[in-house]
Amino acid sequence: MNDDRTTPAPDSPFRPGPGDRDAAPQFVLPLVVRIERGSPPARTDALETAARAVLVMLTDERSVGDGEWAQAMRDWQDARIRKVVRRARGAEWRRAEALPGITVTGKSAEVRVFPPVPLDGWPKDLARLQVSGTDLDDPDPVPPADPGVPTLWMNPELEMSAGKAMAQAGHGAQLAWWELPDAARAAWRAAGFPLAVRTADPADWPTLTGGGLPTVRDAGFTEIAPGSCTVVADHPALR
Repeated sequence: MNDDRTTPAPDSPFRPGPGDRDAAPQFVLPLVVRIERGSPPARTDALETAARAVLVMLTDERSVGDGEWAQAMRDWQDARIRKVVRRARGAEWRRAEALPGITVTGKSAEVRVFPPVPLDGWPKDLARLQVSGTDLDDPDPVPPADPGVPTLWMNPELEMSAGKAMAQAGHGAQLAWWELPDAARAAWRAAGFPLAVRTADPADWPTLTGGGLPTVRDAGFTEIAPGSCTVVADHPALR
């Protein structure tokens, strides 16, 4: 069987309160962003690259069916959908690249995504990496998203570190993937998962959150309050 249509259990993976998913063994999807001294990636590009990395991992042949990562992917998706972003440079990055995973490259960003690991069972070369220090900026103005490109709209009222925002963008991309019909999935994948991450206009946020699009409500493990709406995934096929 080669089926990548893994879908969430009835209780939300991002609900603030306890649910059936909390009774399952907990796993985390590690992502590592390369941040070299003097040449950090642009924040928006890092967010977009992280979101694409999640989609690439979800659809990789090793993640589905009888693939070598498939059981870990199923175990992770049966529990809370946790993602943790850490940073690396130099020798740290080279050690991370030597571990099984997939590197996704953006315009200025490199993000490596790894198969899920137990919450308390990180490989030592990833466990030693820092979560803090992923504060990134956009050196140039971010242009509007191109019409028709799937867009992950970030909550304009929340302050998040780049690492936290990268994880949230990944959540939004994953929710969109789960809800897409087969034809739209195939087209998005064939095109290389084009997407944009943008901060919503405050005036548009109520319409976005009330429009029935996939919405991430954070469980509140880090940085922001439980139940906070962080991302709305606006894919044209879901409108």
